[in-house]
Amino acid sequence: MSWLWYVLAGLSAGVAAGMGMGGGTLLIPVLTLALGMPQHAAQGVNVLAFLPAAAAALVIHAKAGRLRFRTCFPIILAGAVGALGASLLSGMLEAPWLRRMFGGFLILLACLRMFGKRLKK
Repeated sequence: MSWLWYVLAGLSAGVAAGMGMGGGTLLIPVLTLALGMPQHAAQGVNVLAFLPAAAAALVIHAKAGRLRFRTCFPIILAGAVGALGASLLSGMLEAPWLRRMFGGFLILLACLRMFGKRLKK
């Protein structure tokens, strides 16, 4: 029966990722809090689960003409550098610190969504 929870977690994260909200904000807490997976493992599963979800969403958004490839390139490059550095850092952190940092990130996102204002062009 536990496989059903993993399927539901993956489906929910895929829906969030497809809408551009980042499935990891949902998947990692479910894996760690509800299913008892260690933090490092949950973050690894999230990265692996993100790849096919992102590829599927990318195809759909590209077909709909929602991507500006000139704008995307610097973001992709900076994101890859950031992901490399953060992956190395997270490998050096103990699980309690990694959990705190992820929790702080989620709280920051919630505060920005609740109280943040849009940047003016």
